[in-house]
Amino acid sequence: MTGPSSTPRGERPGRPGANWDTQLVRTERVVDETSGPDMNQPLPPHPNRATRRAQARAARRKR
Repeated sequence: MTGPSSTPRGERPGRPGANWDTQLVRTERVVDETSGPDMNQPLPPHPNRATRRAQARAARRKR
């Protein structure tokens, strides 16, 4: 097995006459901060086990 090369290989040179034109594309989105939940308010607590079981029972009775 051969060891690492002492001369690093850089990027390959481009073809003569090839254009490397790039176009910038904006991917920003404006977020309306007044319509969603407030980021500084804590999330509501998760329902406890009794509540989850009651919701599951109600969902089973509905079907």
